[in-house]
Amino acid sequence: MLKEFKEFVLRGNVVDLAIGVAIGAAFTAVVDSFTANLITPLLAIPGDAASFSDLSFTVSGSEFRYGALIDSIISFAIVAAVLFFFVVKPVNALVSRRAAARDVEDETRDCPECLSSIPVGARRCAFCTADVGSR
Repeated sequence: MLKEFKEFVLRGNVVDLAIGVAIGAAFTAVVDSFTANLITPLLAIPGDAASFSDLSFTVSGSEFRYGALIDSIISFAIVAAVLFFFVVKPVNALVSRRAAARDVEDETRDCPECLSSIPVGARRCAFCTADVGSR
């Protein structure tokens, strides 16, 4: 089951992408709510505004809501941090482990006598001491 899960995670197709987009949208909604309802009021405590989203200024009758922009920037930073630490870092570690395992396989060969895995440059098998020559 774990092998199937790894194949699912590392396989790229349209269904996987659709699931990722749906989960990302739901996660973004949670982060937006977290930012608007918890983080922003905490950051606004020293000032007189209850929330950044209420902050705005008007020029020639046009309202510029810079507080909503600040909320969006905070939400983006949280989403980016979570994706980096919980998706990108683990997948990069998994991919590098798989690449390292492939490199080790390229550096070994099988002993013709006992079929043990030995280094490519070995002249004698460490397991059965058979003379294997060098390649």
